[in-house]
Amino acid sequence: MVMAVKAVQFFTKDEEALADILIGIGIKRNVAKVLVFLANSSEATSRDIERGTDLRQPEVSLAMRYLAKQGWLSSRDKRSENKGRPQKIFNLSKPVPEIMRRIEKEKKREAANRLALVQRLHEFV
Repeated sequence: MVMAVKAVQFFTKDEEALADILIGIGIKRNVAKVLVFLANSSEATSRDIERGTDLRQPEVSLAMRYLAKQGWLSSRDKRSENKGRPQKIFNLSKPVPEIMRRIEKEKKREAANRLALVQRLHEFV
């Protein structure tokens, strides 16, 4: 019996730094890690993402649901060589710069809303 060996991708220091920046601007930790992982992978299974990001299955599922809701995630089924259910293969459906521009736009809108609230606060003081 021959076992297939598959390389597991782990975060580099730069990828960790990028995830930390995303977390710092308010992106949820699991979403940031999955986004960075997929940005540096052509495609991956849920299990690949779990191993590469050091997240648990429920955390990966929540992140994937968020990314799909944003329109940033696509998937396809891959038939298993053995009998059983097909495996889902995931990848980003939008280019990374486009995703980053959307995140930037959202964070700028959030910051503007907070500044407007601070201005209103001055009206009461």
